[in-house]
Amino acid sequence: MSTLNPSSSPAPVPAGPHAGKRLSPLRVALGVVVVLGVVAAGLFGFRVFVVDQARADGLAPWFASYVDATVTPSFPFETPPTDAQRDVVLSFVVAASGPLSGSPGEQDGSSSADAPTGAAADPASGSCTPSWGTAYSLDGAAQSLDLDRRIARLRQQGGDVMVSFGGANNSELATACTDPEALKDAYEAVVDRYDLSTIDLDIEGGNLTDAAAGQRRAEAVAALQTERRAAGHDLAVWLTLPIGPSGLLEDGTDAVAQMLDAGVDLAGVNAMTMDYGVDLDGASLGRSSIDSLNGLHRQLGALYSAAGIELTDATLWSKIGATPMIGQNDVPAEVFSLADAQTLSTFAQDKQLGRLSMWSLNRDATCGPNYVDTRVVSNACSGVDQGDASFAGVLAQGFGGSPDAAADTVTTPEPTTPVVDDPATSPYPIWSESTSYLAGAKVVLHGNVYAAKWWTRGDTPDDPVLNDFETPWTLVGPVLPGEKPFALPSLPEGTFPTWTGAAIYEKGDRVLFEGTPYEAKWWTQGDSPAASSADTDGSPWVPLTESEMAELTAPQQSRPGG
Repeated sequence: MSTLNPSSSPAPVPAGPHAGKRLSPLRVALGVVVVLGVVAAGLFGFRVFVVDQARADGLAPWFASYVDATVTPSFPFETPPTDAQRDVVLSFVVAASGPLSGSPGEQDGSSSADAPTGAAADPASGSCTPSWGTAYSLDGAAQSLDLDRRIARLRQQGGDVMVSFGGANNSELATACTDPEALKDAYEAVVDRYDLSTIDLDIEGGNLTDAAAGQRRAEAVAALQTERRAAGHDLAVWLTLPIGPSGLLEDGTDAVAQMLDAGVDLAGVNAMTMDYGVDLDGASLGRSSIDSLNGLHRQLGALYSAAGIELTDATLWSKIGATPMIGQNDVPAEVFSLADAQTLSTFAQDKQLGRLSMWSLNRDATCGPNYVDTRVVSNACSGVDQGDASFAGVLAQGFGGSPDAAADTVTTPEPTTPVVDDPATSPYPIWSESTSYLAGAKVVLHGNVYAAKWWTRGDTPDDPVLNDFETPWTLVGPVLPGEKPFALPSLPEGTFPTWTGAAIYEKGDRVLFEGTPYEAKWWTQGDSPAASSADTDGSPWVPLTESEMAELTAPQQSRPGG
């Protein structure tokens, strides 16, 4: 996510941000089971997944806005005026690029408390040392920003914080730190200092395209998550990624696959539904966000399936988050309005997404009269006229859960029984591997209706694919209760000539055969239209499409004066 200023990070203060956090019996139990699972996996060479008790108990999805922790003026996240501002994602912890300062322009010298164990390879470079936007050490942020104290105050009022690693600027820890153990310790230093149950990995730009860094990141986070769960401490991991109108790009799907292959139990993937920078074909950012999330849902299904974890559609939706950039985006033509926020909110509630966020709480206000050009992105206002409304208030609707409670969730494979399709209750023919289908043809498979995008044969409609262009099928929707086989409207006798074996037909000629209209694909004589269903490719006949039939049977509009 874009930020015009760097970000900062805090350090351990006695009884500071840890106040109010407790170890639940469920977390202790999960830790014991995870330990047993890890041991079993090591002994027998297979993955063990724990029952998802929290999800089974109807865990509520949650909302938390990003807050740029070091931007000026400082945002008072510690005194939320509404429940919509109760939980926040503090941004961004990155690798320190040099000796850290306690405040801009003032050297405080990084204390040994800031540097994780084993990170002494190059203390001057700070490559394995976490910082807030390279501007503050953890101790420096505690001193200059009172960050630890403000976190503690928020928790006293029932709120909580997550920390986001990465962002659009600077080097994410895994990109800069090549020592695997030091990298894990760097993440752990931040998690322990702020007593975090949820972390956010905002990976974009060069941090995302660096495959070696991605592998280090996945392995370090997996090790840290396993250690913490074994000790009874939850650690939910959200991977925040840029997205296009049809889903994640290849670097994004690779990042998810790396995490799953390393054994990270992802809480979910949070899509940055912003700054598309491509032609949206007239669609609003709200509509484009929905398209992006539908694509991500399909991709997650394929990625988890490839990792040997089968999840239901509902669980996959619960593993998806969305983060729009409110108001004016960095792409001048893209503006996320309050109406877009309501569109996304309605969709998110309907699908029960696991989380919603926004960039950023700092910007959730109408710009003042002195801010002349609202097309230039501001860190302190949205660039749109919000009136009395807030983006947080709109997006938080129906998302009253807690990130801390959600951290109890553990992913487990879900046995799924494929729907057995019944021709008597299916509106279209049941898909067959041996049948050829032309563009526009509709079929039923496992309780869903699919439409062919182009000629296809043998391509299973519900095969998991990462990209929409890899499948010739579009999911239209489920078979509805009470449906019966679709019957083409009958045409009156004489609409077209009745087919006869002796007649010669040219390409484009239409005939009636047993009440069904067909059109010739090429010159033919003696070839019965009845063969078209068994041999779509070889038959010279194709039945008219639904739309063509509808045109023929639609009542004619009377013309003025006619």
